[in-house]
Amino acid sequence: MLTRRQILTFAAAGTASALATPILAAAPEPAKEPAKTFRFGWQKNGVPALTKRRGTLETRLAARGVAVTWHEFPSGPPLLEALGAGAIDFGYTGDIPPIFAQAGKLDLVYVGAAPAPGSSSAILVKKDGPIRSLADLKGRTLAFTKGSSAHNVAVSALRKAGLTLKDVTPAYLSPADAGAAFAGGRVEAWSIWDPFYAIAEQNPDVRVLTTAEGIVDSYGYYLANGAYTKANPTLVREVLAELAVQAAWSQDHLEETAKALSEITGVPYDVTLRSVKRTNTRFAVLPVTPEIVKTQQAIADTFAAEGLIPAKLDIASIVWTAPSI
Repeated sequence: MLTRRQILTFAAAGTASALATPILAAAPEPAKEPAKTFRFGWQKNGVPALTKRRGTLETRLAARGVAVTWHEFPSGPPLLEALGAGAIDFGYTGDIPPIFAQAGKLDLVYVGAAPAPGSSSAILVKKDGPIRSLADLKGRTLAFTKGSSAHNVAVSALRKAGLTLKDVTPAYLSPADAGAAFAGGRVEAWSIWDPFYAIAEQNPDVRVLTTAEGIVDSYGYYLANGAYTKANPTLVREVLAELAVQAAWSQDHLEETAKALSEITGVPYDVTLRSVKRTNTRFAVLPVTPEIVKTQQAIADTFAAEGLIPAKLDIASIVWTAPSI
């Protein structure tokens, strides 16, 4: 659960100082006008969706004269494409989308993190099918969304069995398309996250081959456009502070949280409640600590070694350092 100290860490605001040349004092730069809008990219799940529903971010930023607009995306990769291009200012994704975005030299920075427990992701197969172990995935068709957290689960699970993506036939599909292909027998296995995982496991013909527990040690991430963050550091901190408050409330009120998410997504309440109760640390907003950077760096190094991104990355180089008070 988020501590009061972590909430206060995000709530603090920063200041900037003027620079002068050694010979002649430079004219002070004109004060930058804060942005008048905050464009939030969101998916129908998690703390951003709950915050949007509650309207608390709009109330908080209205005091600064800033309006909030919400822009929905089906998954992390297209969200970060928009973020890097400056079409939105802020968003949340799993671990892999920012790695591909950084490899593509998009303008974004890590500004916060959240637990991504392995219990909330899984590789699914047919109950009576021939795939009984991870090794049995060899030669099979495995569906997942390219550049998503499910991509990481697929790669990591295969590595655990001594395999690589070259040993399977990857089917790069959106969650909706992958679900339809899996149900129709056009793919033999599906790497997916909640709530899609919770929905699919309701089918008696579906079996969980493995969850990501013990396979993937990871986080989800709050990211912001680099130029926007540089121009509006205090505003970004305000947003993180509000998200931290909403995350803490959600973690303390799981039944109410599940009801709200059910209404947002259309997923039945009992299925949603199962999803949110898989772990007691799902709802939190954390600073991007050196330990978290190390975890993300290890994932990026694996993807570079597998040839899934063109070169090694330096994750720490795009982690935002909030200005001092």
